[in-house]
Amino acid sequence: MKRLLLVSFLVCIFFVMGLSKDVLHMYTALDENEWPIYVKAFEEATGIDVQVVRMSSGELLARVEAEANNPQASIWFGGPAVDQIAAKKKGLLAPYISDMTKMVQEAFKDPDGYWVGFYFGAIGFASNSEQLEELGVDPPTSWYDLLKPEFKGRISLAYPYTSGTAYTVLAALVAIMGEDEAFEYWKQLHQQIHHYNKSGSACVTQVGLGEVTVGIAFAHDIVKKGISKGYPVVLTFPKEPTGYEIGAMSLIKGGPEPELAQKFIDWMLSVDAQNLMEQWYRIPLNPEAEVAPGSVKMEDVNVIPMDFVYFGKEKDRLIERWKEEIEYGF
Repeated sequence: MKRLLLVSFLVCIFFVMGLSKDVLHMYTALDENEWPIYVKAFEEATGIDVQVVRMSSGELLARVEAEANNPQASIWFGGPAVDQIAAKKKGLLAPYISDMTKMVQEAFKDPDGYWVGFYFGAIGFASNSEQLEELGVDPPTSWYDLLKPEFKGRISLAYPYTSGTAYTVLAALVAIMGEDEAFEYWKQLHQQIHHYNKSGSACVTQVGLGEVTVGIAFAHDIVKKGISKGYPVVLTFPKEPTGYEIGAMSLIKGGPEPELAQKFIDWMLSVDAQNLMEQWYRIPLNPEAEVAPGSVKMEDVNVIPMDFVYFGKEKDRLIERWKEEIEYGF
């Protein structure tokens, strides 16, 4: 009987210890095959368990807003900063400034600490080289090349209201052309679209499999999910120029584990963590981190200066205009 009581006592102790283990609840907009690279490394380095829910960036913003009175996660990990700027405007984030966040350049973080960038990515075109040859057309090197008759019904990208990638495309076009001209341009582009996706990187695989001829996505996704996998995919950029993102992290206001979220942010900005982004061809914002061969740096492409604060604050209005004039206007 004493032995049985001792065993039961030890089982209870181990059970309680298991319950008391630190757990960080995370929402992420990174690809379902990418976020585990960082999360598993963080768990191994710290002993902290991480429970992750993956959504596209637009869906993530809607989820955080819906849970504002009872937050279910503590950290927003990845996706364009503009969505987190929109969240800041709605009062959904909490500030955090540490020695690690201080080392990020001022242009790549919120001055009040509500979000901090950890990678750069440029918008590019993914094209199926076999289909280009069949069509007798060169890969697009201009936004206006996408309007060629050869590409009608052969282009894919995501909805701007579900995808941070596609909203970056919309913001870039507004920055390049002006708002009214950008919407007139997208009305023409809409006639060329085979379909829209929920996820910004989904079109890369579709191009690789020959489901569409051209996809519009971030360069790192095109290299990782297309070129590096051996698909007949070529990467080009618009000359007009193109847009870009600063991928960001932030604390969700009222989240259940703010201290653990802070630890993750600091860890993700470390050289060891930033070096892991080589596996996805992202450009790290820690200047001491390594960059994978084939990655596209900011100086490699012609990028338009992006006012992330403006496009974060104006997101709801621009999305509603897109829905009214593009999605519902045809």
